[in-house]
Amino acid sequence: MGIFNIIKMKKNIAILGSTGSIGKTTVNIIRKNKTNYNICLLSTNKNIKEILKQAKNFNVKNLIIADKEKFNYIKNNKKYKKINFYNNFDNLNKIFKKKIDYTMSSISGLEGLEPTLKIIKHTKKIAIANKESIICGWNLINKEIKKNLTTFIPVDSEHFSIWSLLNNTKNNEIEEVVLTASGGPFLNYPIKKFTNISPEMAIKHPNWSMGKKISIDSATLMNKVFEIIEAQRIFDIKIHKFKIMIHPNSYIHAIVKFNNGLIKFLAHDTDMTIPIFNSLIDNQKIKTKKIDYKILNNLKLSIVDNKRYPSIKILRNIKNKPSLYETAIVSANDELVDLFYNKKIKFTEISYYLQKILNLREILYYKNKFPKNHKEIKKFSEYVRLKTINLCI
Repeated sequence: MGIFNIIKMKKNIAILGSTGSIGKTTVNIIRKNKTNYNICLLSTNKNIKEILKQAKNFNVKNLIIADKEKFNYIKNNKKYKKINFYNNFDNLNKIFKKKIDYTMSSISGLEGLEPTLKIIKHTKKIAIANKESIICGWNLINKEIKKNLTTFIPVDSEHFSIWSLLNNTKNNEIEEVVLTASGGPFLNYPIKKFTNISPEMAIKHPNWSMGKKISIDSATLMNKVFEIIEAQRIFDIKIHKFKIMIHPNSYIHAIVKFNNGLIKFLAHDTDMTIPIFNSLIDNQKIKTKKIDYKILNNLKLSIVDNKRYPSIKILRNIKNKPSLYETAIVSANDELVDLFYNKKIKFTEISYYLQKILNLREILYYKNKFPKNHKEIKKFSEYVRLKTINLCI
């Protein structure tokens, strides 16, 4: 009888948006588990310096550079003749001859929707860390996931927490779902001074190291508005069952109360490595801090102050089914945050103009319009962005 050595096959993975925060975290996790993974594809918008560094470290043969100028600059460089460069996601059939094991989809903004839709059929498992894609195009994403029998895992800490806590629980067994919010940098800042808040102040998140856009969304609590819409779409739970609680330490990420009286919550350190690691690697140990009993003994959960965070009133307008109205919310907010960051409007005017735009008759019309494809979403987004700029300037 012969003796056979069992060779553990490397898992093939792709990282969309590999030069962003989530992408880099995913790359770092793989670096520590290099013998188990083979990166087949990386993508970036224009950060060619970082993506080429990643490609060298992991011997990646396929790179997508979305920015046309950067792509043209690098594609014919003989120094990188062993790398296949692409400018978009139209050539995935050439890159993948069979389904890969895992894809991290972390391209920020609505630009991430089309790549996500295109790669689903090429991957066994997809982890999505892109609020905008899920909020605006979940019906399109879910259709592709079901059609291609792809496993989906949400990676935002709150949604990963809910996903972990529910564990295939039926929706009629759920009484309430609580998402926690740190309150951002202005939790205890005098409301009368809000008009003087500068972009530099708004991007200083007390707990998380995040990009400028999401840090400002955290300061207005728009990030939680997005997260509740996102959670409603993913888990198909009635929107009235969701609640936001202020939790300054960001240690508890979600709480679920079930009809049988049980209340479960999920806690972890303010480190995105934890949900990403658990979406990628099964049943292995990760080095983390010890349980913080000091925080657990004093959670300081409190109800959201509508005057301090007027943006949460938007949730009253959200229905339990997808519509193009959510694209209006995302797109208008994007432009308003950009205007604030460039000091064209005040901090308080972000929520003021957002609610003004969303109450326009021509925008309210889209509450009952179902998104048909990503092109329709993109076109409507451009319309709303222009409308927003014209209204504010």
